[in-house]
Amino acid sequence: MALFAAFLAAPLLLLFGKSVWDGGLTTEFYTSVVVKKGFLPALGNSFAVASAAAVIAVVIAFLLAYAVHYTALPLWAKRLISAIATLPMFLPTITYGFAIIYSFGKQGLLTRLLGRQLFDIYGFWGLLVGYVIYTVPTAFLLIHNTMGYVDKKTLVVSKVMGDQTMSTFWIAVVRPLLGTLAGAFIQAFFLSFTDFGIPASVGGGYDVIATLLYNQMLGGIPDFNRGAVVAVIMLIPSVGSICLLRILERFNIRYNRISPAELRRNPARDAGWGAVTAVLSVLMLSLFAVIFVVPMVEDWPYKTGFSLEHVQTVFADSELLTVYQHSLFMALATALLGTVVAYGAALITARSTLAQGYKRTVESIALVTNAIPGMVLGVAYLFLFSGTELQNTLLLMILCNVVHYFSTPYLMMKNSLSKMNAGWETTAMLMGDSWIKTILRVVTPNALSSLIEVFSYYFINSMVTISALIFIAGARTMVLTTKIKQLQYVNKFNEVFVLSLLILATNLVAKAAFSCLANHKKKKPIQQTQA
Repeated sequence: MALFAAFLAAPLLLLFGKSVWDGGLTTEFYTSVVVKKGFLPALGNSFAVASAAAVIAVVIAFLLAYAVHYTALPLWAKRLISAIATLPMFLPTITYGFAIIYSFGKQGLLTRLLGRQLFDIYGFWGLLVGYVIYTVPTAFLLIHNTMGYVDKKTLVVSKVMGDQTMSTFWIAVVRPLLGTLAGAFIQAFFLSFTDFGIPASVGGGYDVIATLLYNQMLGGIPDFNRGAVVAVIMLIPSVGSICLLRILERFNIRYNRISPAELRRNPARDAGWGAVTAVLSVLMLSLFAVIFVVPMVEDWPYKTGFSLEHVQTVFADSELLTVYQHSLFMALATALLGTVVAYGAALITARSTLAQGYKRTVESIALVTNAIPGMVLGVAYLFLFSGTELQNTLLLMILCNVVHYFSTPYLMMKNSLSKMNAGWETTAMLMGDSWIKTILRVVTPNALSSLIEVFSYYFINSMVTISALIFIAGARTMVLTTKIKQLQYVNKFNEVFVLSLLILATNLVAKAAFSCLANHKKKKPIQQTQA
């Protein structure tokens, strides 16, 4: 509670205070921001493009997840589909924009291959493509996870009852997923609405709320009070999303037990879904192909001969290597501290006998952190910690990441701890062991695989985040994502792609290592010896 009071509640309260205080309470800042030319159109633009991207992302994610769960495609194909669907998570969002420019621009890779430019990359269409790619992984993971708990015997029952194909599809597949589909839409919308990285590269003259906040706070003439107003307004969809997610919980269908069911062999169905997923996968991968091509040629698009000069230039720059070290240290420290915090919080709610008030407090913290945009948190930290010893330090960036990404790791740990034998603590108490000893000797060893997954989640997100760090990183504490933003200003896109590949390679290696370690621990659970 002390951690989140200092690094969540206090910054947000100060942010709100900045928006309504000018020697006394005032609404002047809100009035001037709302009536200012361009604000309402930018707000409308954000809602329009975020809504469109969320719909498309959920549809794509549903199709990919359906192919994994409801077809007889080979196991390797299903694993490949899942890997491709989650690939964008390993890259910072600002890279998506540059990939769109170099893929669909007038001299882009795909434009040259197709012989024509498909759409105007700056503005609505560029943002739409970027947001869809950005939010498909989140929507896919939500839908994919829920589909695993849907009883597939309902398909058989519906067929036996003589239902039409579409009726069966609705009853057995869509209806049990309604709450999840709506939740995936809200998450995708919220991520798009608050993202800064993609508009920073392909927003063009199509203003959205995130670029207004950035320009208000870090533009030519910073205006902190009106910047605070924009940040507070960005929180409004967050409050709405919390309320909607609460309402949608009633649509979730829970089964008393999930019956194992083998899907019938249907070559036509599998071939059709295989073709659909192949097209979607190729479309997603084609966007990122340019990241591998451009830095490996002499001078795109004029000299396309193979060259490693750009890669060598990046790795010869001691400053860039220092930035990479900052990113690694920040990600590892965030993962370590975040795992401890998430585990401690989950122990309180899932394995302790503390009063319900404590548990509800932890649940509320998780709910709030899930709805706070990174940009808003970064602005709040900028206000609270300016002039303090924490200003522009890696420690502040680490604490910001721990708070920002707390919700999902906490829920992962809580779900894992809740599934463990509820009698371990009672048995240990009868044997004379304390609660702490039981947690250390029995619960923690059995939770190791989940702890590794949480560590991995924090590490990967810390490597790719930019929205909050853009406001609190200093010149001496720059990380790879903020360095990419700086390189954008001087048009060093080859270096941008090399750094993006460095982030991708780091995350893929880390994910593979963490997954192997987690799977190894799952195969060797440690059980308490029963007296």
